[in-house]
Amino acid sequence: MEIVRRKTRQIHVGDVAIGGEAPIVVQSMTTTYTRDVESTVAQIHRLQDVGCEIVRVAVPEMEDALAIGEIKKRIRIPLVADIHYNPSLATAAIQQGVDKVRINPGNLINGRTSLQQIVAAAKERNIAMRIGVNSGSIDALDQRTQMQRIQVRLRDDGVLERSDPAEARRKEREHLAERMVTRALEYISWCEAIGYREVDVSLKSSSVMTAIEAYRRFSLRSDYPLHLGITEAGTLISGSVKSAVGMGILLAEGIGDTIRVSLSAEPEEEVPVAYEILRSLELRNRGVTFVSCPSCGRVEIDVIQVANEVEKRLAKVQTPIHVAVMGCVVNGPGESRDADVGLAGGKGKGVIFRKGKVLKTVPEDQFLDAVLKEVASLLPEAEAKLVYPEGGIKEVAGTHRTRDEGMYLPILKS
Repeated sequence: MEIVRRKTRQIHVGDVAIGGEAPIVVQSMTTTYTRDVESTVAQIHRLQDVGCEIVRVAVPEMEDALAIGEIKKRIRIPLVADIHYNPSLATAAIQQGVDKVRINPGNLINGRTSLQQIVAAAKERNIAMRIGVNSGSIDALDQRTQMQRIQVRLRDDGVLERSDPAEARRKEREHLAERMVTRALEYISWCEAIGYREVDVSLKSSSVMTAIEAYRRFSLRSDYPLHLGITEAGTLISGSVKSAVGMGILLAEGIGDTIRVSLSAEPEEEVPVAYEILRSLELRNRGVTFVSCPSCGRVEIDVIQVANEVEKRLAKVQTPIHVAVMGCVVNGPGESRDADVGLAGGKGKGVIFRKGKVLKTVPEDQFLDAVLKEVASLLPEAEAKLVYPEGGIKEVAGTHRTRDEGMYLPILKS
């Protein structure tokens, strides 16, 4: 199945294009106090290293807005100011040279008047704006708990009627999603009335189904580019799953021009998850496509330790490359042959594949060194040095399992 992306107008955030035929852009947000310039810049540098293409910073007070100029001088990627309530924070951030502002229609004081003030400043500097609608800011489902209970009432004709909580939730979700879309379109109309169209839109919710419903509805009624996200998604595991499900469904339908995976984790953890979602749908081909086998009774090496260590050391690689770490006789050789670099491990030793061909057999205490050395040989010099430093990899990753006799793997006997 080939995904056909929805046709949207294109805007620019700094030198990064969003919408139109541009690749889907990966974003993140800092967790530092923006006024702490050193910490904020350091975190943005870490985000740059793992492939973040646009970064957003919180601007809750004027001191944070006034720090943006210094931050901008020291980073390579476009910077977005996250604004709530006070329009003067947006105008100050714009004067400091920010590349984009994000406003929340649910809490922007004085609504249209404040928006016009922000747009005037944005137009003067020729920068973009995100209209970021959140379900929690537009009246969350405050009766959700009540709706989820099954209720029984006695009708006038004496028949007991039981409610359908699932149907009640569906109707409430549709109502909330429609209100989110209506609010976004209202703000867009105010922007267009004063000749401003450098806008993208987000319609986020912590409820996956509400977010999907809102994005679908908006995409049918407007061609402005969409920033996808499941807000307050959760910790690394739960948040990654919710984001993958929600954004994956939308992206597979061709909806979405830029994404952020929101996690209760360091922001550097968000970016690899975002790229993995895009790679899985064949929408981006940046970085490492990593394959490793699940732990099972056939595995004869500590594949979990080896795979985790290899993946961690390849986190900063941006060149497209396919790497496999396999630990059993069933799928190992096939998956490893399909990769640019692969390891098929058996008890005490493993075979290294490169571009489908057997390269050599190595003992298990050399698994990590052998895999990373071959990966580095396929990368540009700057990335190769990150993966395989001078002197090689001294650490050992992986130990054999306790099976008395190894499973039959003819290729390991060579």
